[in-house]
Amino acid sequence: MPVVVVESPAKAKTIEKYLGGDYRVLASFGHVRDLPPKDGSVDPDADFSMKWEVASDSKKHLKAIKDALKNDQNLILATDPDREGEAISWHLLEALQSSLKKGSEVNRVTFNAITKNAVTEAMANPRKIDQPLVDAYLARRALDYLVGFNLSPVLWRKLPGAKSAGRVQSVALRVIVDREMEIEAFKAREYWSVHARLATPGGDEYDATLTSLAGKKLDRYDLPTADTAAMAVSAVASRDLRVTEVSAKPASRNPWPPFMTSTLQQEASRKLGMGAKACMSTAQRLYEAGYITYMRTDGIDMAPEAVMSARDAIKARFGADYLPKSPRMYKNKAKNAQEAHECIRPTDMMLSPDKLKVSADDQRKLYDLIWKRTIASQMEAARMERTTVEIASADGQVGLRATGQVMLFDGFLRVYDQGRDDDEGEDGNRLPAITQGEAARKVAKAFDDELTRARDKGGDLPDAPKGQLTAPGMLADDSAATAARQHFTQPPPRYTEATLVKRMEELGIGRPSTYASIVTTIQDRDYVRKDKNRLIPEDKGRLVTAFLVKYFPRYVSYDFTADLENELDEISAGDLMWREVLGRFWRDFTKALEGTSELRISEVLQAIDDALAPHLYPARADGGDPRECPLCHQGRLNLKTARSGGAFIGCTRYPDCRYTRPLSAPDGEEAMGDRILGDDNGDEISLKSGRFGPYVQRGDATEETPKPPRASLPKGWDPASLDLERALMLLNLPRPIGPHPDDGELIEAGIGRYGPYVKHGSKYANLPEVDEVFTIGMNRAVEVLAAKQTRGRAAAAAPLRQLGDHPDGGVIQVMNGRYGPYVKWEKVNATLPRDVTPDDITMEQALELIAAKAAKAPAKKATAKKAAAKKPAAKKPAAKKTAKKAPAKAKTDS
Repeated sequence: MPVVVVESPAKAKTIEKYLGGDYRVLASFGHVRDLPPKDGSVDPDADFSMKWEVASDSKKHLKAIKDALKNDQNLILATDPDREGEAISWHLLEALQSSLKKGSEVNRVTFNAITKNAVTEAMANPRKIDQPLVDAYLARRALDYLVGFNLSPVLWRKLPGAKSAGRVQSVALRVIVDREMEIEAFKAREYWSVHARLATPGGDEYDATLTSLAGKKLDRYDLPTADTAAMAVSAVASRDLRVTEVSAKPASRNPWPPFMTSTLQQEASRKLGMGAKACMSTAQRLYEAGYITYMRTDGIDMAPEAVMSARDAIKARFGADYLPKSPRMYKNKAKNAQEAHECIRPTDMMLSPDKLKVSADDQRKLYDLIWKRTIASQMEAARMERTTVEIASADGQVGLRATGQVMLFDGFLRVYDQGRDDDEGEDGNRLPAITQGEAARKVAKAFDDELTRARDKGGDLPDAPKGQLTAPGMLADDSAATAARQHFTQPPPRYTEATLVKRMEELGIGRPSTYASIVTTIQDRDYVRKDKNRLIPEDKGRLVTAFLVKYFPRYVSYDFTADLENELDEISAGDLMWREVLGRFWRDFTKALEGTSELRISEVLQAIDDALAPHLYPARADGGDPRECPLCHQGRLNLKTARSGGAFIGCTRYPDCRYTRPLSAPDGEEAMGDRILGDDNGDEISLKSGRFGPYVQRGDATEETPKPPRASLPKGWDPASLDLERALMLLNLPRPIGPHPDDGELIEAGIGRYGPYVKHGSKYANLPEVDEVFTIGMNRAVEVLAAKQTRGRAAAAAPLRQLGDHPDGGVIQVMNGRYGPYVKWEKVNATLPRDVTPDDITMEQALELIAAKAAKAPAKKATAKKAAAKKPAAKKPAAKKTAKKAPAKAKTDS
């Protein structure tokens, strides 16, 4: 019986169903070997030899495969059809060599979908392992190891708090940091647009926008202020308007191509809110169940039989009108030989989402997305009519334009339209019937409601000529038929996981099999945080990026990283030797490492401080020195690092001046530093800023009291609003509540490392809010402590049945456990056989099960020995007494 090896048990189960009983299908559970995470795993001096190690969890899986090969030496490696899948097959073959006899047949098969036809066809067309594809894997793995294990220690030594650097993850982090710096450097620009509500002679209304003024075409920024906008409003309001031209042009929209890995991750993020990792995990489960094709791919083309199946599904479901005359063909843009190449699509086009047999909601939603995108990609184009209406005054001083769109045939849009990351315009308005030469009457009070809403929001009113109506961000003529709206240019948006993947794809950084892990890694390292689905660099991430850009610019360069990815593609195509690529990389990389060996931490901080100066110290409105300390006005601001790895801006006069602020302090932030809050019993109570944040202190440090009483401000407390009363509340913690009513021991409330708590002896219980520490009374404290004790001690499960007493004493119970029903006697638990139910089991059967279970563990305590020694028969009462002495003897014998 040939042995077939795949990556996962789910995939094995599906394939075994298709192959039948003629094959033994086993799972490797992913990679079975990897480079040990220590120095020397890749040796550049020995032609980049690698020391592989079998993971402890993989040993049992390899043993199962080796045992199966004892009966049949025919090994078939059926791992995934990309570079990683090829690597897993290669590792398996290397690890199994000792179990394969000379002349053993080893074959490699690949299939893009786990269907009966695909699996059967693959088994009929085996091949050998693709060595160039394995070489590309070896080169990538060696590169990632050499960068990580040589660059990360430099970071640890030179930049306190930094965790690691990676060949691609650091470049992805730079993409996010660069975008954040763009946002911080962005200066909003004001501009205005003018609009009029017009009506046809028949009374049908439509909106038009001013496009020319004083005979000149208006560009976006030609109305930069409220004054210019008010003049434009007056110009429109004071003139009669007439339609000068009506043009209607046919337009069409073609469907989007089917999904590849990056576009699936982008759409899953936009429409389902799925992160890259969650998306790929869900797609993996759909693939292993046989519902979709392989999900790590750079391809958008579709197998011919799948195209015809999609066309059949379209015709059956939507009719012939939605089917184009000939199939749509999509060509790949990427020349990447490291990944699978067919698009991500359903394996059965007739299996619509409503017929999918999965219980997991995320799988159902993702399948729905994939099915709709695939079906839509083969449907007819959407057809519409775009109408443009030009309106002007008789003297040609003002010109307006109205645009609209009418859908004539929805085509693929009946099924699917791609989500958008940003607003792409408003061309979808439908226009009434308009005739060239007709009058365009202005509609009075058209903008009344909009003006009212703007006033309700509040804000500054723009300056406007007498007689015009104003509201924050708006102004209108006295009839409210013509209005101007204020706009400001917006900074580029922060990346989401979807748009980051899109940007990485545009830059040529990473590959489909690595996108999800890169995005996950930079978040796990605390270099980036996700807030409302947007990726924001932490201070730690910004420092690491600044360090790498300063001292290792080539290795975080977008072009260099993309070129290296292209070289890996060439290796996988057999056009480059992998060791030559590694040799060139290592030669230059070691020189860059040597250049940082003599650097001191102070030098690094100064260099980073200088590099980030335009963003850390923006120009002041009054023209003063942006580095002048706003608290003491004597020291200068510079970059400092905290033990936690974060960074902040502090004063050079520390400790005399304790001014601090975060790196990304908002404009106009008030100075934060030492502040005296008042006096208590002769002690000065002050608010201070430390490297771990603001805190309050009683008195000053002296030789007698080097560490005066201090208390950190809880999270959420605003230092600017802190007063003496609240400072004393903090300094007086822990707060005694009173003696416990049961034992008289004191109950206290305080704030600890893990937040607010109440304490009774050595027992702690968390409180939900910080403020409760100062108000909690005895009844509430006892209740919280009791609730914690109850949660910490699992309630004993009720038995299903009581069978009676064991001959040696103690009741025998039938219990319901995590792994099914069992009988319990003292410390012996024996699982019920599958053919015996809790209702049917007898005392005699229970005694046999207990004796058998106890006999399997002779080294256990005497209770187990005692049960194994006894036969399942009724005992005389006197036997109990004898049995009580058995434990002492048993212990001596062991």
